[in-house]
Amino acid sequence: MLEIDGSIKSGSGTMLRLSVAFSAITGQPLHMFNIRAKRSNPGLRPQHLEAVLTAAKLCRARVEGARVGSMEITFEPGPIEGGTVRAEIGTAGSIPMLIMTILPICIFAKSPVRVLIDKGGTDVRHSPTINYMRFVFLPVLARMGVKARIRVLRYGYYPRGMGAAELSVQPVRALKPLVLEEFGSVEEVRGISVCTFLEERKVADRQAKAARKILAKEGLEADIEVIYDRSNPVQRGSSIVLWAKTDRGVILGSDAIGELGKPAEQVGREAAEGLLAELRARATADVHMADMLVPYVALAEGRSAYLTRGLTDHLDANIWLAEKILGVKFRIQKIDGLYRVEKTA
Repeated sequence: MLEIDGSIKSGSGTMLRLSVAFSAITGQPLHMFNIRAKRSNPGLRPQHLEAVLTAAKLCRARVEGARVGSMEITFEPGPIEGGTVRAEIGTAGSIPMLIMTILPICIFAKSPVRVLIDKGGTDVRHSPTINYMRFVFLPVLARMGVKARIRVLRYGYYPRGMGAAELSVQPVRALKPLVLEEFGSVEEVRGISVCTFLEERKVADRQAKAARKILAKEGLEADIEVIYDRSNPVQRGSSIVLWAKTDRGVILGSDAIGELGKPAEQVGREAAEGLLAELRARATADVHMADMLVPYVALAEGRSAYLTRGLTDHLDANIWLAEKILGVKFRIQKIDGLYRVEKTA
């Protein structure tokens, strides 16, 4: 049985999510304790609990300790079957973070998987936005052979959430390695600026205009789609995601969300400045993508490598877990101000 102390490394929910995913994929039972022990509200929160329960549905796992506030669980997986699964978070907990738990599992299912996720947050703090997942994360994973699609049914924001999304995955037999060691030249910059029931204040337009202005100062012309959404009448909100593609297959992204008292112009500037930081560094994986890629390159055959501008706690924790559970080896080297993350063959 895998024994994982959730208080080490980042001590965050990421430790739980990735441990459960690796357990399901390898078929090894998991005992995890001290879950989120370093957080001010330790233990399972509703979004973590639903991630565990949804993973359990996918692989018919037997779970003990699965309740809000629990700091210890046992997860005993069975075969990953596929089919249609439903999840309901019930708060503004992050739908993208739940997807990050279950997507690696779905890839190795016996048949196609469809997951309907309801009553959660699509665009909330401390999480990628749903459109970052759709237009940055999944296109990068597609280079590895991942066949997945996310459809937004309702946008959801803090504090009430009530968002919904659908994840569809076609299983693959094996993942391809990912080698992104050359930045190349920027071919295009695109984005999506969305707001829900805020059209009278032109929030989506203002976010996009502020982002275009910042990028234009660097000689970059951005094609940003503006969406005035009316899918969720109970919770207003907004977000913007920007991404750049290069002629070497690199996709770099940056996003930002609206908050009460935060001007739309600030949201747009925040996303644009984040993207410029990646482009100036000539990274091949943005700082968020760098840790999100770890489970996939760990599960792929052969050598993978990419360049990122920073080493985060999540990156460190994900590498530690991959090495401990899967027996793979990673190497990090600093090269010309960037960090090369390499999974050796």
